Amino acid sequence: MGMTTPPRTLAEALRARDDESLAGLLRARPDLLTPVPGDITQLATRAGTRASVVRALEHLDRFALQTAEALAVAPDPAPYETLLGLLTGDGRDDGEHRGDADTAIGDALPAALTTLREQALVWGEDDRLRLVRTARELLAPSPQHPSPTGLGPTVAEATAGMSPGRLQDILATAGLPATHDPVSAVTSLSALFTDRARMGELLDTAPAEALSVLDRLVWGPPYGEITPNPTPPVKWLRDRGLLLPVSTRTVVLPREAALHLRAGRAHRVPEPQPPAVEAVANRDPQAVDSAAAGQAFLAVSTVEELLKSWNGGGPAILRSGGLSVRELKKTATTLDVSEPVAAFWVELAYAAGLLASDGEADERYAPTPAYDDWAELPAQDRWVHLATAWLAATRTPGLVGGQDAKGRALSALGPDLDRSTAPEVRHRVLALLAALQPGTAPDPETVLARLRWERPLRGASASAGDTTDLRSRIALWTLNESELLGITGRGALAAHTRALLDSGPAEAAALLAPLIPEPLNHVLLQADLTAVAPGPLERPLADMLSALADIESKGGATVYRFTPGSVRRALDAGQSAADLHAFLAAHSRTPVPQPLSYLIDDVARRHGHLRIGAASSYVRCDDEAVLNEILADRRSATLRLRRLAPTALAAQVDPASLLEGLREMGYAPAAESAEGDVLITRAGTRRTPPRTAPVPVPEGPPVPDATLLGAAVRAIRAGDTAATVVRKDPADAPPASSGSLPRTTSAETLATVQAAAMTGSALWIGYVNADGAASQRVIAPVRVEGGFVTAYDHTADEVRTYPLHRITGVAELADDATS
Repeated sequence: MGMTTPPRTLAEALRARDDESLAGLLRARPDLLTPVPGDITQLATRAGTRASVVRALEHLDRFALQTAEALAVAPDPAPYETLLGLLTGDGRDDGEHRGDADTAIGDALPAALTTLREQALVWGEDDRLRLVRTARELLAPSPQHPSPTGLGPTVAEATAGMSPGRLQDILATAGLPATHDPVSAVTSLSALFTDRARMGELLDTAPAEALSVLDRLVWGPPYGEITPNPTPPVKWLRDRGLLLPVSTRTVVLPREAALHLRAGRAHRVPEPQPPAVEAVANRDPQAVDSAAAGQAFLAVSTVEELLKSWNGGGPAILRSGGLSVRELKKTATTLDVSEPVAAFWVELAYAAGLLASDGEADERYAPTPAYDDWAELPAQDRWVHLATAWLAATRTPGLVGGQDAKGRALSALGPDLDRSTAPEVRHRVLALLAALQPGTAPDPETVLARLRWERPLRGASASAGDTTDLRSRIALWTLNESELLGITGRGALAAHTRALLDSGPAEAAALLAPLIPEPLNHVLLQADLTAVAPGPLERPLADMLSALADIESKGGATVYRFTPGSVRRALDAGQSAADLHAFLAAHSRTPVPQPLSYLIDDVARRHGHLRIGAASSYVRCDDEAVLNEILADRRSATLRLRRLAPTALAAQVDPASLLEGLREMGYAPAAESAEGDVLITRAGTRRTPPRTAPVPVPEGPPVPDATLLGAAVRAIRAGDTAATVVRKDPADAPPASSGSLPRTTSAETLATVQAAAMTGSALWIGYVNADGAASQRVIAPVRVEGGFVTAYDHTADEVRTYPLHRITGVAELADDATS
């Protein structure tokens, strides 16, 4: 009774697990939960499907994957010592550091096997390790799919279609005793290649050129092409079975011979330990935090400037979606950044829900109502909102300007920029930075090497240095975007970012707040019609100044320039000359220069002298001389003006075009309403309808929570009980086949259920629901009445009521089934 039988199948191995272990499997491979398997057998079957196994293999680290690859070329089943030997070798190539490497492999192998077992990729005890069949098929060598280890097929596999006569010739040339049994011949040849001494003697007689051929094939690929008349070295190898024919022009180095040449190792460079992330600089943590805080404030300001520029309605949306190249260039010019950086800011505002399509017939991008709420927050809270959105976003701005699989250009805000792996890569990169000492700036190449170890590309060699894969590109973009956003400062992770990752937004905002400069309520006016803002400005001051002046340069201090056009813009927004003089006097630390006062008064004096209205449109002015001047100007020809009265002209263009045309001619007209009142135009009033931020595209099924895992494990256990429980069949009934539903008459069903309700015993039933789906269940009847049975359903772990007419049959459980 104390002895346990080794599992014969994966289902038996899973059935022997405890609930915590099953929950761990479902957590690591959440695709197995959709839908919840009916029992352990269904779980094992689903865990062995190709799509699920591929997904599980792609989530292994490099050494766990190397362990699985070694098992794929090992005998099935393989003892632990054989697997260890494939990873460490047989000791014939021990070098100066080989012993330390083998010790590291021996120390790491149990953990790698534990990972493979937990994910149901390997099962069995240490003396009989089995890789699931689908994984073996994916990782085992074949001409169509070479093994990641670079090994070829075994002698038995390579000689499967070879004639007995050819086998005899190989045995004779290799000096082996002849045998007429093909199986014995293959066994004899395999034994030669696995015998260290005899194989060494055979290779000692090989020509030097033949050894060179083996050197080219030994680490893969093991296949080579030959001519109809091969060279003597190739013929020497082929005659002795060291190269076996795959086709008329292709030969392969058999696995046993390759392993001898490799000193028994399946991989050239096993990597039991992850590569360390190395530092390129160690900086003062306070300097890092200050630099990151300054960049965080600049990020908030840049997003705000972007959305202000689109306040009156942003660029039109392409028919295929997204921004045109011209609009992206225009945005880059507005923000004074490169186009890739402009694409990042646009995508960040979109991911944060601050920017969206307005949904109109002439569809354009515009700020959302959420932007107004965001703009009222303190700078640190605005940054936290942006950083949180960036961490979770699957939108990948780095792809902008590239092409999709069909060769179409990828545009900013376009529909094809989601990459589900982006959030996981971002979090992993930041976690690696967080593991370093504060102030440490990592070497990007070592970060990429670590990521490739944690999630190696399928089929990539251990020494692969290719950085063009998507995960590596996203990692590089993450490092660049982190610096732009203020996640890092001078290459090192900032303290407020550590708080955001560990403690949440509130703690991050609290750490960032003291580092952000306080907004100013003043500027410095200069005689050259400029104003200098020596730091960030309070929001009302910044809004008013942006309407009254144009930004000339940005940096540590922002320079604004006053022009007739900018002053007219403020007057169009409803300000009077007196309002502007009072505003400048109240917010300037220097006296208001006389040229600026003259500029405001001059523009205000001419502002509204002309009135524009809708006829198609008209110009109204009390000064006939001004209208005469306009009519005489050749530049007015495109406006198609004609005189209606001494003080009025009519035009054949719309009011907006007429207004713009006269302003280009040097006049300062004002628009008026149908009642004759001057129209006040205010910027920043166009908003989209309420919009939610784009939902990130998940990478596969979401990881289930503890409640769902617990319920799923209980359902699988109960279903397994129903499928495997021992039951009593009626004496006159044929034995029920495995998986079949019990069959009894209606009278027998009713009588058995009533008896079970009286005795409190459990029954095994077959049940067909309203959709026609059949299932097996174990129930404990409580009450039978009105054509229904109320029972505790062990399968569902709850009390349910079943119509008797849907029960196909019942069977009592055997006495030892519940003991």
